[in-house]
Amino acid sequence: MPMEEKLVQRLESAVMRLEALSATGGSVGTCDGTAILDPSIIAFDDLMSQFLGKVSSAAEKIGGHVLDITKIVEAAFAAQRELLIKIKETKKPDNSSLAEFLKPLNDVIVKATKMTEGRRSDYFNQLKSAADSLSALAWIAYTGKDCGMTMPIAYVEESWQMAEFYSNKILVEFKSKDPNHVEWAKALKELYLPGLRDYVKNHYPLGPVWSATGKTAVSAPSKAPSPSAPAPPAPPPSSLFSSESPQASSSRPTKGMSAVFDEINSGKPVTSGLRKVTDDMKTKNRADRTGVVNAGEKGARVSSPSVSKTGPPKFELQMGRKWVVENQVGEKNLVIDDCDTKQSVYVYGCKGSVLQIKGKVNNITIDKCTKMGVVFAGVVAACEVVNCNGVEVQCQGSAPTISIDNTNGCQLYLNKDSLDGSITTAKSSEINVLVPGDGPDDDWGEHALPQQYAHEYKDGRFVTTPVSHSGA
Repeated sequence: MPMEEKLVQRLESAVMRLEALSATGGSVGTCDGTAILDPSIIAFDDLMSQFLGKVSSAAEKIGGHVLDITKIVEAAFAAQRELLIKIKETKKPDNSSLAEFLKPLNDVIVKATKMTEGRRSDYFNQLKSAADSLSALAWIAYTGKDCGMTMPIAYVEESWQMAEFYSNKILVEFKSKDPNHVEWAKALKELYLPGLRDYVKNHYPLGPVWSATGKTAVSAPSKAPSPSAPAPPAPPPSSLFSSESPQASSSRPTKGMSAVFDEINSGKPVTSGLRKVTDDMKTKNRADRTGVVNAGEKGARVSSPSVSKTGPPKFELQMGRKWVVENQVGEKNLVIDDCDTKQSVYVYGCKGSVLQIKGKVNNITIDKCTKMGVVFAGVVAACEVVNCNGVEVQCQGSAPTISIDNTNGCQLYLNKDSLDGSITTAKSSEINVLVPGDGPDDDWGEHALPQQYAHEYKDGRFVTTPVSHSGA
């Protein structure tokens, strides 16, 4: 019976599409009716109905900014659907034309990114998780093994990782406050894993299938004068489509939408209007060191008081063995993806930033950081947190030892593979460890590590036990 109901739903969906086709005079966008009846397009409609519908339903209960960003997610998936339809009747374009072909999707994602900027919303984690998740839709730009992207299935899985960092924070924050936000965060993850991943696996495991006899791709209408520019003339710094100069590429994602359009644009990099992190930070640093505060410099001085004490920002690999990430302030997209188990990572003096380490390394040290988030794939030896305040660390693989010393406030997210490791703490407070539930739909469990101990002299020696407080 459930199978029959599913077939009826798909038939009804097909009828609705035919009715819509008839109402528009026999066309949808620039394609005829055969494309929208293709099994892959029908399956994409099912994906939107089943998984995206759950996200929208939860967002309707919440309203506000969460509903706004969800509508942008809907628009992004609708834009990808239209592109999939066009691909079936279009010859494979060259690299310069591909960027313009994908521009409708680009514009929607840039709009989502802008919602995470400016004055920080009370629902920043929701905005950030939704905006970051849209980079998974870039699988459609895969053109072969030499295009600089991983295979589409793996690309979708990898793209969700950064969004999951913020999604997990939603699950923890609203676990006891508002079940609607928890429902929304879980539905968003299911949209990509298994939703989009399984769709790509079943229909486009090797990338989009262009028409061999179709028409040549027509450039989408654009206000930008140059067809080689995938983004608006002055895109925001954190745009998923912005190009980066070679100097800044090491501190930016190389597998997101930025890398996609870096690869498919063979012309000059579109860097005008972009804020280069290193140079910008150095400028603030020099202004703070002078001791003279001009009217235009007060904002920078207030926003980064620690830079003048700690020196210029760094993001570099030293001697091929040690990654150094120092004095980064407000940088949410720091990524190390070209690393191995012989290398170490040292994070020092960072504030309000997020670092993702995509490969397994030997060890990681996080020293004198404030409001810092670190996501890492795994370590061979240990991850150390020293002299920090309000940091969040997420382990996605194995970690034999995690050490927390002289730290006030640490949220530690563990993967099931890292539960066998040991955690040592010293002179630290407010240490919370979050572990995954038994099932994929279970909530994360939160455990506060003790910071007070009782010492009793028994049988000629002191016996130490943690102090547990219980409410009256």
